[in-house]
Amino acid sequence: MIDREDMLEITRRMTPARACLARVAGAYMDSEGFEDGSFNIHFLKLSGSEKSKNLEMAKTIPYAKTNVELKEYTFPEGAEKQKSLWTMLTALKQKELKDDALLSVLYELIGENYQSDTDYAIYLFYGAYDVPLKGKDKEWLEGSEQVYQFVICAIAPLVGEYEPGKPEFGFLFPAFANRCSDDSKINVYRAEGTKEQTQLMRLLLGK
Repeated sequence: MIDREDMLEITRRMTPARACLARVAGAYMDSEGFEDGSFNIHFLKLSGSEKSKNLEMAKTIPYAKTNVELKEYTFPEGAEKQKSLWTMLTALKQKELKDDALLSVLYELIGENYQSDTDYAIYLFYGAYDVPLKGKDKEWLEGSEQVYQFVICAIAPLVGEYEPGKPEFGFLFPAFANRCSDDSKINVYRAEGTKEQTQLMRLLLGK
């Protein structure tokens, strides 16, 4: 089960003044899953309005209804793990989304498995959050326990030319649990009332 407080702690760092995001990359896909353009840019190079738009999109995933729209899943162990996207997502996190070739492979895999009746956009965000120390009385202390590095994916239908609407699917990798990074798990988002995306979930988890 996901602790709502963990997710709120992340989203509180997703404001223009306190943004913990460093890079945003993505692709525009047609309804059949073929790429129709891509981008990759340092977050600080975005205009003020673009920063706000991207923060809202990224924040949709961790801020979603906990354990209803946003659920926790565990990656399989051993050989089965290699069938999942764990290795690819780990590499993208380590490279801070700076590997366009690897990103292209991910867009292609998503395009082959994501079910959509409309054109859509895939947005990926890389962020790093210095998790502050917390005392037994739950008061914030100086210093940091660890740096939580993460990738957020948001998939949204296009509502205009290269203009994404509200995300319908996405994930936060690795999971953030007990104020720590958990590489064995992933938090997956699906908006209520949207398609279950069974094929993409099988690809994501290697099942």
